Amino acid sequence: MKLLWDGKENRQHRHCKMANRDKELEEEIYDKVVDLTEYAKRQRWWNGLFGKNSGPVAEKYSVATQLAIGGVSGWCAGYLFSKVGKLAATSVGGGLLLLQIANNSGYIQVDWKRVEKDVNKAKKQLKKGTDQARPELNTFVEKSTAFVKKNIVVTSGFAGGFLLGMVS
Repeated sequence: MKLLWDGKENRQHRHCKMANRDKELEEEIYDKVVDLTEYAKRQRWWNGLFGKNSGPVAEKYSVATQLAIGGVSGWCAGYLFSKVGKLAATSVGGGLLLLQIANNSGYIQVDWKRVEKDVNKAKKQLKKGTDQARPELNTFVEKSTAFVKKNIVVTSGFAGGFLLGMVS
């Protein structure tokens, strides 16, 4: 009876030692894992490309959380964009098809000279408008670029999620 008890106690002791060793090994591995945000902030190429601060989001959340947030929101946006895009394309295509059928059936008559005159007028207005819109467009592009640089992890997750959403 004593031998059985000693054997059971010995097995429990060995099991406890193995659990402690596994726990120590896990803590050692955890200490060696590099935090990607801190690693990236110390890299010169990263600082030159994105600045010293990766933005407010990078300071609050881990890289995995940022990728998850960006990916999920990108997937939702891509999914909605694909559904709305299909609906819009169907509507525009169907409308053009109905107009063509009505034109061939004689229900409507198109004054092509007037259409050509209006298109040329619109071209001239667009050329004038592009000269005026350049500073606003440059400001928008600069702000967008700054946002992407500050939140690179979230925006890359969003881009990937958006593409997946478009496919699904």
